Amino acid sequence: MGSDSDLPVMRAAAEVLTDFGVEFELTIVSAHRTPDRMVNYARSAAERGLKAIIAGAGGAAHLPGMVAAMTTVPVIGVPVNITAMQGQDSLMSIVQMPKGIPVATVAIDNSANAALLALRIIGAFDSVVQTKLAHHLADMEAQVIQKAARVAEEFGAVSL
Repeated sequence: MGSDSDLPVMRAAAEVLTDFGVEFELTIVSAHRTPDRMVNYARSAAERGLKAIIAGAGGAAHLPGMVAAMTTVPVIGVPVNITAMQGQDSLMSIVQMPKGIPVATVAIDNSANAALLALRIIGAFDSVVQTKLAHHLADMEAQVIQKAARVAEEFGAVSL
């Protein structure tokens, strides 16, 4: 993340990765205040074994794009709502990457989805993670079906 002020948003990604039993790094790397640290972090990511990077940043949100420019590891940007523009500035910054420097982007403040996307990337090559994701999807489906049954019971809604 670009700043410790991003931690409340990025914590959800850490919780998802922890729930899936996937090791991760969580640190502050500012594109503007610690550019050398950012370069070193990005350039060493693959050799350190990282399979995906989730980069959360607000405002100008240069961190995801700058990291993506310096590594072959997939980067997922999380636009963080820290300005009067309610994260729209961050979202636009992250999605407007130049040709050749892709950054996957999730919704504003949705680091949980960023973690799930990272898990899907990892799961493409790791059957254990893929199996855990399949269980996660099945659990979400079961929760929706239970909720639909409660609504049908209370309001006489049509059941499928």
